[in-house]
Amino acid sequence: MKLRKLNKKTFICMCAVMVFLVTSCGKSAAAKDHVSHQVNQNTNVSESDNSHEDASVVYFTEDISAEGLVKIYEQLGWQPTGKVAVKISTGEPPASNYLRPELIGDLVGQLHGTIVECNTAYGGSQSSSAMHKQVAEDHGFTAIADFDLMDEDGEMNLPVAVPNGMGQHLKEDVVGSHFADYDDYLILSHFKGHAMAGFGGAIKNISIGLASPAGKSLIHTGGKSKTNPWGGNQTDFTESMAEAGKAVSDYLGNGEHIVYINVMNRLSVDCDCDGNPAEPDIHDIGILASCDPVALDQACVDLVYNAEGNASLVRRMESRNGIHTLEHAEAIGLGSRSYKLMNIDKQ
Repeated sequence: MKLRKLNKKTFICMCAVMVFLVTSCGKSAAAKDHVSHQVNQNTNVSESDNSHEDASVVYFTEDISAEGLVKIYEQLGWQPTGKVAVKISTGEPPASNYLRPELIGDLVGQLHGTIVECNTAYGGSQSSSAMHKQVAEDHGFTAIADFDLMDEDGEMNLPVAVPNGMGQHLKEDVVGSHFADYDDYLILSHFKGHAMAGFGGAIKNISIGLASPAGKSLIHTGGKSKTNPWGGNQTDFTESMAEAGKAVSDYLGNGEHIVYINVMNRLSVDCDCDGNPAEPDIHDIGILASCDPVALDQACVDLVYNAEGNASLVRRMESRNGIHTLEHAEAIGLGSRSYKLMNIDKQ
């Protein structure tokens, strides 16, 4: 897939010899104080601020292809222990930017994975099991793997545990009852903008994405409603996504049985739940992978801020205070916003 040369120069090459600063919503004090990050062109882990020794590793490749996806997955050194679920977004018809089966099929097959999804709470073609299964078939996912709607037969509750004083909104994260049928999860996300969250990546995919319609409503309303997803407070919503994500990670062996890949292509301001998204202003960037969803999403946000033509997507992220999801996720222990980015293309 063709990449814009200027973007490559401004990030991959220049970052080998310079530190780029984290930029986030409104350039808040928290964002200004956030540790900077470096890329090491020789693929060795780069040094970061000594006060952030817990920096997570995030792998990067420009190669947005089936081969590139397999290669970056293998960098994680992750060994599933049993039945593998691959969480994607099936995409809203007719023209959303979901990850295509020809991109993900080789990796899903290598893992003998089952593609999993949950129904939506907002209507549309993914709001009932019958329609959602048809979308999965129409978009080619049933041709590459088994497909499981995890909430088709009911729900289960995951406990939400956050440190004292962190303003917990959710007492439980309501997911599909099939969630417990899988031992390991690969979270395969299309990073892009989002009309409500500002952006969607790994954390949105394990929170809203894995939640049943009732669970989605709880997250959107900060724990206030299981039946109506609308009208919630924005800060409560972003914090609830982080809390639901932590519930998923905690259930899966405190993160031992889950890994994350974000694909940065078709970088529209609109998410894959929009059947007619705006055309992207940013050229495709690459694929990133990590065992830490917070570091992974932070790296993607930083790449957006360093990309040419980013004005519309930055405006979308900042207008929704999307960075607060990552701030709260780090505060409650889901992961670290500090990361070391490793370019595997130079191996």
